[in-house]
Amino acid sequence: MAMNLGSNSQDEPEVMMDVNTTPLIDVMLVLIIMLIITIPAQLHSVNLDMPAATATPPKTDPLVIKIDIDADASMRWNGQVLANRSALEAKLSEAAALQPQPELHIRSHAKAKYEAAAAVLAGAQRAGLTKLGIVGSERFAY
Repeated sequence: MAMNLGSNSQDEPEVMMDVNTTPLIDVMLVLIIMLIITIPAQLHSVNLDMPAATATPPKTDPLVIKIDIDADASMRWNGQVLANRSALEAKLSEAAALQPQPELHIRSHAKAKYEAAAAVLAGAQRAGLTKLGIVGSERFAY
């Protein structure tokens, strides 16, 4: 069939110049359905071991031990000055033997060296203490 460019006669119908997109859309829909069917279901689950709820709250407040580190790296245990690091290690091992374990609140002076605070943290870890807290650090925030 040829394209009629000149006259528009009544005998021949006009040629359509548009692309028939219906089959293309049908094929695309079939491909989308096949893709949806073949994708595996995403069944990801995260198993959590949640602690069992206890009906009674703890009856005693936890024992809190305050360790202060001064600017000259001297340390105080609940306000009492410790002579050296071996005295700190001895106190930490005594605290680790207590049941339940006490909480350690470590407060450092702004001019104290990091080495002194790291020594306290390392000593607490070696002693087996797990309840540690660094208090007073909000004053160092910008």
